[in-house]
Amino acid sequence: MDISARLQQIEELVQEAKSMPLSSSVLVNRDEILELIEAARNELPEEIKQARWVVKDREELLAKARKDGEATVGLARQERARLLSQEEVVRAAQAEAESILSAGEERARQLRLEAEDYVDAKLAQFEIVLEKTQRELERSIGQVRRGREKLRGLTPAQEEFGPADQDEGSLLFDGEDESR
Repeated sequence: MDISARLQQIEELVQEAKSMPLSSSVLVNRDEILELIEAARNELPEEIKQARWVVKDREELLAKARKDGEATVGLARQERARLLSQEEVVRAAQAEAESILSAGEERARQLRLEAEDYVDAKLAQFEIVLEKTQRELERSIGQVRRGREKLRGLTPAQEEFGPADQDEGSLLFDGEDESR
């Protein structure tokens, strides 16, 4: 199961949770939500492994482009040397060799640029997926925290400084008294 599916499970768990009477708060099974979050965390490294594979693929493509370019340049140099040995075609041979050399270098440059563009596009896709996953996870964690705060009946200020003139056990849902 991928990270998006895990986040969808968390969202469904929160949406399908039972509502608290007279409140917008819901009851969520802590162990179940924590288990889903842990499973999501465990699935993140797979996407990171895929990103590493793309980087490795890029390096292999660049190495192949370099090798092909060097082979083309080597062939061009051999051809140039052969042509130079023939006196009557020296000038034509020089021009042809330079043309082959330039074409080989241009082809190597094009292959390198294409490989870099391909890898950059793949890395951008992974970056988008990872950023979306991170935002969804942060949003889910925020929802869980707000839900827990509501369940405890604490405002953000009370949670930071402690409840005023009450012990934590006497707090009920959204500040309502026990008789309701």
